[in-house]
Amino acid sequence: MRTATELSLFLENKPGTLAALLADLKKHHVNLEAISVVDHTDHALVRLVVADRKRALDVLEGAGLLVIDAEVLRIEASNRPGALGEVCARLAKAKINIQYLYGSVGISTRACLFLRVSDPKRAQRLLER
Repeated sequence: MRTATELSLFLENKPGTLAALLADLKKHHVNLEAISVVDHTDHALVRLVVADRKRALDVLEGAGLLVIDAEVLRIEASNRPGALGEVCARLAKAKINIQYLYGSVGISTRACLFLRVSDPKRAQRLLER
């Protein structure tokens, strides 16, 4: 487990906007580690975890986008029923709130999760035990 910097921004919610942004990141060799897109009527909230934060900020801010960064936990968990529930239960027992999370499972036996929590340092210590 480690922490990661997540970049959040709003995009116009219309066909091609996300594709153009992703093409621009590709052009500048910015690799995505995770992405979440949430619909908010005429705009979409996009959250990105990237391999090169500085380069991504240059690209995004160069496109005139306001970018907000936040610390998130990057957790690798077992890809089995109940694994996420166990993480959530441990955080709940310690009174650490999960503000949001997103993740993915590939073809491996591991899942990769990104969590925004109320106390990242304490959550990291708790989950590393």
